[in-house]
Amino acid sequence: MADTEREAMEYDVVIVGAGPAGLSAAIRLKQLDADLNVVVLEKGSEVGAHILSGAVLDPCGLDALIPDWKAKGAPVTVEVKEDNFYMLGEAGKIRIPNFPMPPLMNNHGNYIVSMGNVCRWMAEQAEELGVEVFPGMACSELVYGENGEVKGVVAGEFGIAADGTKGDSYEPGMELHGKYVFLGEGVRGSLSKEVIAKYDLSAGKEPQKFGLGMKEIWEIDPAKHKEGTVAHTMGWPLGSKAGGGSFIYHLDNNQVYVGFVVHLGYKNPHVFPYMEFQQFKHHPMVAELLKGGKRVAYGARAITEGGFQSMPKMVAPGVALLGCAVGMVNVPRIKGNHNAMLSGKAAAEAAFEAIKADRSGDELTAYEDEVRAGAIGKDLKKVRNVKPLWSKYGLTASLAVGGFDMWCNTLGFSLLGTLKHGKSDAEATEPADKHSQITYPKPDGKLSFDRLTNVAFSFTNHEESQPAHLKLKDPSIPVDRNLPVYAGPSARYCPAGVYEFVTEEGKDPRFVINFQNCVHCKTCDIKDPSQNINWTTPQGGDGPNYPNM
Repeated sequence: MADTEREAMEYDVVIVGAGPAGLSAAIRLKQLDADLNVVVLEKGSEVGAHILSGAVLDPCGLDALIPDWKAKGAPVTVEVKEDNFYMLGEAGKIRIPNFPMPPLMNNHGNYIVSMGNVCRWMAEQAEELGVEVFPGMACSELVYGENGEVKGVVAGEFGIAADGTKGDSYEPGMELHGKYVFLGEGVRGSLSKEVIAKYDLSAGKEPQKFGLGMKEIWEIDPAKHKEGTVAHTMGWPLGSKAGGGSFIYHLDNNQVYVGFVVHLGYKNPHVFPYMEFQQFKHHPMVAELLKGGKRVAYGARAITEGGFQSMPKMVAPGVALLGCAVGMVNVPRIKGNHNAMLSGKAAAEAAFEAIKADRSGDELTAYEDEVRAGAIGKDLKKVRNVKPLWSKYGLTASLAVGGFDMWCNTLGFSLLGTLKHGKSDAEATEPADKHSQITYPKPDGKLSFDRLTNVAFSFTNHEESQPAHLKLKDPSIPVDRNLPVYAGPSARYCPAGVYEFVTEEGKDPRFVINFQNCVHCKTCDIKDPSQNINWTTPQGGDGPNYPNM
């Protein structure tokens, strides 16, 4: 709140987000100079509570940051033993052989992990080095200096009443100032979005593209469990409705990660990503694996998929964007955690040199140069055309031409140059009358589940007396425009059932926001065709409480 007086604390570097990027930055700063004052602020109730990822981890980022991670007990133990790709039809499958694929697609030497648990371990390493790590501290505002630079954040504001006024238990929070501020909020973070807009960091870049990743953890019959097995699928049930695919990862303890990704550039507003995921589990290959098992957790998260040509400028005065705030996911590999770690390390090294030179509040251009020219840029440049090919020409073309282009890039050249994405995912949504409605099978309660039942397995909680953190720029648009033109897509694209259109007899439809269900995936902020929904942080600690995602 603008009229609120707050105490301020001074640090060398303030880091927002205890994900792999933010924690890597914190660790590297203290490795370089133990006397630096570094703080990490995390909106989840604990480190890892809001982390959701596949995840098959390429350990190159960890190798660079903590070479002796194995000796230090990192929860990175299940090495990939078998790696399969399948094209699914409704009743069958065809295995795509591994040998025609470029070397970068090989998963051997990688590990199946819970990134939530990896981040918990990384936070322990950071704290041992003297980093202050504060979970349950949502950063709700940026603090600007006299020259327009970012000089800090507001964190820990609690007790705002539902009407936006200060309630009886109001706590103003604190301003945390730094010589530099790192934003490692992940995909579509509210502060990162503000910085990108304020400093026009996306100028001259392609629109960022996104996917929606949904994931369940299952405990399955030990006889069917094959620790270290990785499978990816494409095709059914999405078909031509949308780009995307699935992953099935066998970790330890008879557990399997079952995930599904839907690219958010789909045209038909009747597409229901969550129900595509639930339908997928009824494919004979998947149903047989899960039969007799039980789902123990559920979650969802948007994924940055634009790649090399969509990365905004990463620095502005006093601030740097890390990891998924920039968009460093290698889409065909379905991997971004290694690049997030490398970006945190690179930002830390740039800030260390700047602080050593008695600088502050300026642009860390050395960080951006390293990302674009170093390992991250090389990783992403090789695959930069796969996503636009998939979006424009479909799955078959992306497999054939995209695979050929990846081979060419591996050999050091590209016949395609750098393809453009064109429209944003919101702009890609077409009016409902251009498309047929889609009928989805009803969940059976054994393999497939309705959204609200599954949301209970994300262990999500929001204090209901606070204002909704999902804000409408124009409250009339959902009913007056999105419902008649786009058939109310928010009721479908949200994987947590936050949005619904309620019709009572004799009354006009009402748009209802059940913000208590929100799993912080940010899909609404991305896919709303009118760009009318603004995702902001709720008070600290609220949201999902993922156990082992």
